[in-house]
This record gives sequence, C-alpha cells and structure tokens, in this order.
Amino acid sequence: MDVTAPCPDPFNMAAYVLGAGATQPDKVALSLLYPDHAEDWTYRDVVQAVRGTATGLLARGLAPGDIVLMRLGNTPDFPLAYLGALAAGLVPVPTAAALTAPEVDKIIATVAPKLILRDPEVPCPDISLTVGLEELRAMRALPPADFHMGDPDRLGYIIYTSGTSGKPSAVMHAHRAIWARRMMWNGWYGLRADDRVLHAGAFNWTYTLGTGLMDPWTIGATALIPAPGIPASDLPGLMARHRATIFAAAPGVFRQLLKDRDRLDLPDLRHGLSAGEKMAPSVRAAWNAATGKMVYEAFGMSECSTFISGSPDTPAKEGALGTAQPGRRVCLMGADGPVPAGTPGTIAIHRSDPGLMLGYFGEPEATAAKYAGEWFLTGDQAVMDDDGQITYLGRNDDMMNAGGFRVSPIEVEATLLHAPGITGVGVTSVEIKKDVEVIAAFYTAAAPLDEGILDAFAQEHLARYKQPRLYVHVDSLPTSGNGKLLRRALRAQFEARHQ
Repeated sequence: MDVTAPCPDPFNMAAYVLGAGATQPDKVALSLLYPDHAEDWTYRDVVQAVRGTATGLLARGLAPGDIVLMRLGNTPDFPLAYLGALAAGLVPVPTAAALTAPEVDKIIATVAPKLILRDPEVPCPDISLTVGLEELRAMRALPPADFHMGDPDRLGYIIYTSGTSGKPSAVMHAHRAIWARRMMWNGWYGLRADDRVLHAGAFNWTYTLGTGLMDPWTIGATALIPAPGIPASDLPGLMARHRATIFAAAPGVFRQLLKDRDRLDLPDLRHGLSAGEKMAPSVRAAWNAATGKMVYEAFGMSECSTFISGSPDTPAKEGALGTAQPGRRVCLMGADGPVPAGTPGTIAIHRSDPGLMLGYFGEPEATAAKYAGEWFLTGDQAVMDDDGQITYLGRNDDMMNAGGFRVSPIEVEATLLHAPGITGVGVTSVEIKKDVEVIAAFYTAAAPLDEGILDAFAQEHLARYKQPRLYVHVDSLPTSGNGKLLRRALRAQFEARHQ
C-alpha cells in the first residue's frame, strides 16, 4: 500500500470507510459487548443504516454543505448518524455528551447548524431544529441514498478542541482526512483486515470514533465496543471471550483494568494501543508484565489526529514518543526554521499532510497564527535523535489533559470567576499520587468556600472532564512581573507541600 498516494477525486469519506465492508456484507462490522451477550451489526446492516440515514436527512430539506450538530449519547446511533451525514455531503459536528447546555449554546451560535440530532438524555438547548432518536432511527430503513461525491478537499466535518485562547475552537477537516489515517495502519496499529479491535472508549469520543470504528471499518475488520456502563475491571474478560486482537484505550483505562491484577490471560491479543495522554512508565511496565504484550503509544492533536507513534514495525525507544508515521513530513522547528537532531524545537507537521485541518471555523487569524511558512506548529516541544525517535519535552502553554481530553485552563478559569465568592482563580493539573493527575482550582476569596457549592456550580457550567477535582483556597495567586498568572508555580507549590 502506497501511503503517499494522493486521495482519489471525486471522494466521499463515508463511501471510503464502508467500501471494504460492502464487499463482505455478512461479516460482523460491530459487536456491542454486554456482560452475557453481544449485539452484532453486519456490514450489510451498517451500510443500509448509513445510507438510509443520508436519505432521511436530505428529506428534511438539507443540502450538501449544511452543518448538522450531533448531541447523541454512547450508542451506535452516534457513528451511524455521523457517517450518514457524511454520505449525504452534510457536515456533522460530533460533540461530547458531557457538555452542558450553556456550552452547547455557544457551539450553536458559532457554527449555526441547520439541524441538531439529539438523544433526550444528552444536554442541549430546547430549540426547533432538533431531530430525536425515534425519527433518526426510523431513517435507517429508508431507501439508500447515493454517496455525495466531490472534491476531497471540501469541508467534511468539524470537531471541537480547547484552544490556548480560553475558548474551544471549531476545527474544520476535509473529507480527505480519513485518507491520511492509512498512515496509522502500519505506522501505529499494525492493523489487518482480520483484526478484532476492542476500543474501551465511548462511541461519542473522537478517539473511539477514529481508532475504534472508522479505521477498522475502512480495512474491513471488526470493531468491538463495550456497552455503556461496563467497568474497566470487566474488560480483560471481554477481550478474552470475544477474541480481541488489538486493545485500544486511554492510559487511565489501562491503569484501572490492571488494578489488583498481576496477570491477564489474553491469548488472541497481539498488542495494545494508547493515546490521549502520555502513559506512565509504571503502567506500561505493569501491562507488559501482566500480559506479555507490547503497548504502542501515539501522539497527535485534534488538528491532525495522530502522526507520531511507536508501532510493531518501529517500536518507540524508552522514554520516546516514537517516530513520524511513514508518509508524514514532521520536523522540529526553532526560531529560524527546522533544527538538527539533538536540538529541542516545536513539533511541526507540513501543510501538505492530507490529515491536517482546513482551519478553525470563523477564525482565519487564529488559523494563520499556527503556521510558520509551510509548517503547522503544534506548540509541543520535543527533541529528535539521529534515528528519528522523538522525545516529548512538554508544551509551551499551560494546556491540561483530562482522561484524553485537552482542556484549556483559561476556559475553566473564566467560568469559575462567576462562582459565588471567588475573587480570583488559577487552574492547572497537579499530581496527587504517583502517575495520577487531576485538575485543581486555586482560588482567592474572603474565606474558604464550601466545596459542595463550587462543585455544583462547575457541574452546571462545565463538562464533567473540565470540572476541577480539587479546590484549594490561597491568599494570593503567583504572577510574573507583568501580571501574568504563573500556573506552573501553583502546581510546583502544591506538589512540594504534598510530596
């Protein structure tokens, strides 16, 4: 497979994802795993559901290019509606179910969707654009729509990421973004058509959507997804029972399933995949000891998915992220351009990468600011050795990571400043015990505030993964000479006191 071959033109992302499955309609595309049984969807089922959904959305008066906001839960409705919108040439905006109604209100104001697909259990403003689950599911039985073929560079979908400005940014991706993911098949996954990939995440998480569903389906493999509510402790049994060959999860899930276990008998498993945040060496060592299998990590971002990783063909060296996936053009940038091996710089990816975003929706200046000539700057610092192995050094901003979601401290701070009694606040992640970090809010107030009240305020205004797990009353917040909040000083002071 030539991973550098140009994306076909005309192109449709959904047609490409389902192409291999359409040739083997009786093969199981998706198994939704329950403790005592599995709900199977064949490729015939999935293709019909996707193309029928496309018909139903178009019958609602939508036209190619129209934006469709997704407020759906952790069910197969999510990927089927996502691909159905893409099949029709619409632009889906998948969003985390944990977002609150006020947060969704801001998204609606930004992208102006023509339709909202909504699970009634998922928070969303009550507006007339909503299509409920009953109507959405009924669309699957409609006559199949033709795939809307077009320019692979046209807008395909929009995902949200927390930016350094303090407000989430809408990242626009072209249909061709899925074509770039072929570089991950050997560059990270070691993915094969006969694989059974168990992803521990929810359907409505972009990590699950890409690694757990879109990529296995594109190659004609089988996706295994635990049903909602399945605890991490049950995952080893599900992996063994359903003959999973690859297991993917965030590092925290690996840690949970290893709790109180020193051995996991997984005879069909070849290896694990980890992304979302850096895996602690202790967790990696415990996994290797318990399973005898390797785990391969990947580095990426919403603007380009993953593009640096270890893999079965090229494992990462100890302490390194790995190497640029075959077909990627990656460098480390200094003030005057790419730096040589051994010199720290900012991780950058070339503008020509087919997986790179089109830009931030409605933010041309913010988009332009991310580039240095032909190179997209991630803001992450690293050093590369002579073998191309890249070691991560940290970020040049204060972004946090909560269970695989990148979170801007500025966004959380701006929200908490409206909490009753708070006069100032600084938010950062802190290590509360070895290899375990949480989001902490350091606040000033006339006196320590009731944490229950602060928790309730955060729950009303912030998605669960953005909410602080720790509130610390301080007399003052550390600032630089020009008045800039020093979040790293807050972290250092806290950890010095609690070690």
